Amino acid sequence: MTVLIAYDGSDDARAAVEYVARHLRDEPTVIMTVWEPLFTQISWAPLAAAVPVAGRIDEGEQYEEEKQAERLAQQGADIAAEAGLTGVAVRAERGGGPVWAAIVDVAEELDASLVVTGSRGLAGARSVILGSVSTRVLHHAHRPVLVVPPPKEDDEG
Repeated sequence: MTVLIAYDGSDDARAAVEYVARHLRDEPTVIMTVWEPLFTQISWAPLAAAVPVAGRIDEGEQYEEEKQAERLAQQGADIAAEAGLTGVAVRAERGGGPVWAAIVDVAEELDASLVVTGSRGLAGARSVILGSVSTRVLHHAHRPVLVVPPPKEDDEG
C-alpha cells in the first residue's frame, strides 16, 4: 500500500499531511509537489511575448521551479516525519497540464491505495469559477481519494 499526498505548501496541504499521520495506519507515503517551468506558466499570458524568458537549460541542470518544488515536497515530508510517519518519500513532478492530472497520473503509476489532498474550502460560485484540484482528483482518480477540509479554528494549536 502506498499513500500519495499532494502537497503545495498551503495550510490546507499541511492539514492533510497531519491528518494522515494522526488517523491512518503508517504506510509507505509519497509527498508530491507538482511544478512547471515559469515559461510554461506564463505562455498563455499576453505579456509573455514581450517578456524575455529563458526557456532552455543545459543538460544536467534543473529549472529553479523544480528545485523549489523539491524543497517544498521535502518540507511536506518533514511535517509528515514530525507527525510520526515513517517511510516517507518525496516527489517533485513536472506537470504537463493541470495539476490534478499530474496527481492522478502519479497515483496510477504508484498504484496508490489512497490519494490525499487538502481542500481550499471554497463553496458555491467561488468553487465553480476557480475550480478545485481536489474535486478533479476525486472525479478522475480511479482509486480512493481523501479530501481533508481545513481545520476548524478551535482545532488549531
